[in-house]
Amino acid sequence: MIAFGASRKAALERAELLIEALPYIQRFRDKVIVVKLGGNAMVDPALSASFAEDVVLMRSVGLRPVVVHGGGPQISELMGRLGKEPEFRDGQRVTDAETVDIARMVLVGKVSREIVSAINVHGPLAVGVSGEDAGLILADARDPALGFVGDVQAVHPAILERLLAEDLIPVVSTIGADDAGQAYNINADAVAGAIAEALHAEKVIYLTDIEGLLADLADPDSLISRIDAAALQRLVDDGTLTGGMIPKINACLQAVANGVRSAHLLDGRLPHVVLLELFSDAGVGTMITAEALR
Repeated sequence: MIAFGASRKAALERAELLIEALPYIQRFRDKVIVVKLGGNAMVDPALSASFAEDVVLMRSVGLRPVVVHGGGPQISELMGRLGKEPEFRDGQRVTDAETVDIARMVLVGKVSREIVSAINVHGPLAVGVSGEDAGLILADARDPALGFVGDVQAVHPAILERLLAEDLIPVVSTIGADDAGQAYNINADAVAGAIAEALHAEKVIYLTDIEGLLADLADPDSLISRIDAAALQRLVDDGTLTGGMIPKINACLQAVANGVRSAHLLDGRLPHVVLLELFSDAGVGTMITAEALR
């Protein structure tokens, strides 16, 4: 009787979770959700597997996920194996012709294939796409001193729209090209935001190695759960938020200013964190919107 009671309780809890998820599934059906994969979620095999499960479940209940990924640590690792010393200026990788070729090999040939393979364990669902494919990402040079480091000049999402129309999951590598066909390595945070804008996404989600935005870095209990763009910009301007999160914050601000309903900073070290954000009442991490929520 005790065992039966325990199993019945567990079954009821699972049923309650499914009922809790139902209105969110209905709300987000047919909506594009762009997820930027990074941090531990990319390198920890268990987290990578749980992320793949999340993406497949999203697609299975009618959402239209798009995965965007970088691969800075993997690029540095291959450069080291090839005897090439990475060089950085103001935190940005100097990218000569050899380095951009290495970046293409790593992002398109290795990292993308690993993500696609993890998703396709669950069925023929994912397709790897480079920003060079079908003119997806038009790039221009950020700074001649940095070499082939680019910024997004425009996104032409036709290839992604075709894949989504076929119920496939695009996995985007962040190599773009200019009008002459020259390849550029582009910051993945910026690419995720730009793709979300171009696809009129409901959400853009960034997986990081922290719980979200903290008002006080020394206080883990100071998590900012929800914030509007104007308030977030003030925290950047007054120096409350600094450092490595600024590129992600800027990408979030740009996205919500250009039609994306909300941007999210989530802790990718937490298994199934994307599902927790999308389909639970509590939500997790930090949610950024264009205007204050009422």
